[in-house]
Amino acid sequence: MKQRTFLTTLALFLFCFNLGIFIVSVAMFRDMVNRAESRSLSEHYFISSALIKDIQAVQGRGTDIDGSLSSLLQPYSYLSGDNKAELAFYKNNQLVYSSKDVTVLQSNFIEPPGNGSRLATIRKVDDRTYVIVSGKLPAPYDSYTLIYLYDTTDAINSWSRLKNILFFAGFVLSALFAFGLLLVLNRIFRPLKQISGISKDIANGAYETRLPVSGHDELTEMSQSFNHMAEEIQRQMTELKDVADKKQQFVDNFAHELRTPLTAIYGYAEYMQKAVLSEDDRLAALNYIMSESRRLQTVAYQLLEMANLQNNQITCEELKVSSLFETVRLTQNGKPAGKDVQIEFSSKIETIRGDSCLMESMLINLIDNAIKACGKGGHIIVSAEKEAERKTISVRDNGKGMTPEILSQITEPFYRGERSRNRSDGGAGLGLALCKQIALSHDAELSFSSRPGEGTTAKITFTT
Repeated sequence: MKQRTFLTTLALFLFCFNLGIFIVSVAMFRDMVNRAESRSLSEHYFISSALIKDIQAVQGRGTDIDGSLSSLLQPYSYLSGDNKAELAFYKNNQLVYSSKDVTVLQSNFIEPPGNGSRLATIRKVDDRTYVIVSGKLPAPYDSYTLIYLYDTTDAINSWSRLKNILFFAGFVLSALFAFGLLLVLNRIFRPLKQISGISKDIANGAYETRLPVSGHDELTEMSQSFNHMAEEIQRQMTELKDVADKKQQFVDNFAHELRTPLTAIYGYAEYMQKAVLSEDDRLAALNYIMSESRRLQTVAYQLLEMANLQNNQITCEELKVSSLFETVRLTQNGKPAGKDVQIEFSSKIETIRGDSCLMESMLINLIDNAIKACGKGGHIIVSAEKEAERKTISVRDNGKGMTPEILSQITEPFYRGERSRNRSDGGAGLGLALCKQIALSHDAELSFSSRPGEGTTAKITFTT
């Protein structure tokens, strides 16, 4: 494309530029010819007028006109100081006088029109160019024709040299223009070439590649726009990779959660089928089978509830915070007894908008996690208040806390902070994921802050 642009622009410039030189040259030539013709016509008119008076004077003295023509015309041959003018005098198309080159004059005789008008033309003889003016004398001397020749060879040669100089200057300017055009096109097309190369790199996976940006012109804006596009592509590809990684992690965790209870159920069922069991052993095996079955049932129920929250709109209503806290407190009664954990409720706001069942479920989940994080003598504070004109509910504990790495993943389905995926707490790792989905259904934000050894705070921030 650069080559086509270069050739097209250069051809268009050469055509216009040389056409301009040609038009100027022709105009100069026409002006020179017109000035030469005007001068020749003026000289011809002057000589004709003076010659008629001379002829009339000769006739008045009774002298023969034909015999006196040479002496009458001789003075006018010197009108041209630079010796470029020549005269010829014809009587009935017969040359009767010539000032210089008879051959030139004879070969350029021009019969003027009979109505008294004069005829001016330009002709080239040998290597000389002449402006020739031909005109008859007025009656009764209309049998005489005066021809005036003006040599314009020097003027035409000067014009020819000037024309050649103009075309040579045009050639030099064209070469300079071609060189400059090539430099400009190289600058214009360099970013396009870079974009082409970097586009290929991005297509091959090098999303961090960027165009160099310098200056403040349109090319710089184009480079900035391209880099912005590359950044967006990189961000979206990173997001897609994160989503794919999370999906793979979800599948891995889900498979792990299913494999353990299914293996236990199959093992105890096989044990009951093949072994001779006492009544106590049979009841113990059945208890394991029922326990693992309930675990699978809980996982299925929580997954179904998350799917329902994602796909369906909930109906919100005004909920009294005190009633909500009282319901949650009654539900939690007796749970922390084994750990001697104290749970404290406080509220500085009257109501919130939400679904009562879902809000109770979310708070119970958050408090259960806080209880699990606390040791003996733990303290949990459930509070409702306004922060920056927004209603919030917080569950704060003084438990073991979490590292930033664990904190960033605790709302992922089936995620467990312990690498061993310990089941001592009895959960499947779906509780906080379900809480996050409940918060999103209420247009609220669920956030966590924690430090190892200092406890964790879970905060629900409402936007409505």
